[in-house]
Amino acid sequence: MSIVTNRRLPLWVKVAYSAFVAVVVPCYWVTYSPWNFLYFCDIALLVTGVAMWIESPLLVSMQAVAITLPQILWVVDFLCRLTAGVSITGVTAYMLDASIPLFLRALSLFHGWLPFVLLWLLSRLGYDRRALGMQSALAIVVLFVSYLFAPSPPPSPSHPTWAVNINYVYGVDDNHPQTLMAPGLWLLLMMSVNVIAIYLPTHLMLRRFFKAPSSR
Repeated sequence: MSIVTNRRLPLWVKVAYSAFVAVVVPCYWVTYSPWNFLYFCDIALLVTGVAMWIESPLLVSMQAVAITLPQILWVVDFLCRLTAGVSITGVTAYMLDASIPLFLRALSLFHGWLPFVLLWLLSRLGYDRRALGMQSALAIVVLFVSYLFAPSPPPSPSHPTWAVNINYVYGVDDNHPQTLMAPGLWLLLMMSVNVIAIYLPTHLMLRRFFKAPSSR
């Protein structure tokens, strides 16, 4: 069964989403530094805003491929922490960290609802089958830029909240680089994990459940 309705997106959804982004960007810019916007989840937040206004199935599809699986794992981890006090992946530990302002943690809830917004957008616009190839190419570029130019761990003592180790290109720990293998091999591993373990199965799922966009 494939799902798509091909109706235009409501104006109020576009305005509400854009208003949220307008709050997030300056807050994250100051707190985490501009490098933070190289994270795939933050790229998805920004690109989805553009995709809504121009109603682009391709842009929506690319972001769905990129973050649906990781962000659903984020949701599972967060719910497990709230209900049972246990962690599955550890990625939501900061959400219960009282040293982080509640307002910033509330903004970060977009990690939980954005994948479902993307699925809703796909039901409206359709899933563009080109998304796998184009998102894979974009991810490789982003990972290269994150590795070559973005700050490496550990965080600077003068700016402890600024983002480092963007997209885990230096390891899974933001406090120090990984030592299991050569840095270049780790970077290749991250590229492979994103494309093969995350994007490919997500693409197959989305292709199965959402129709291709109809021409207008």
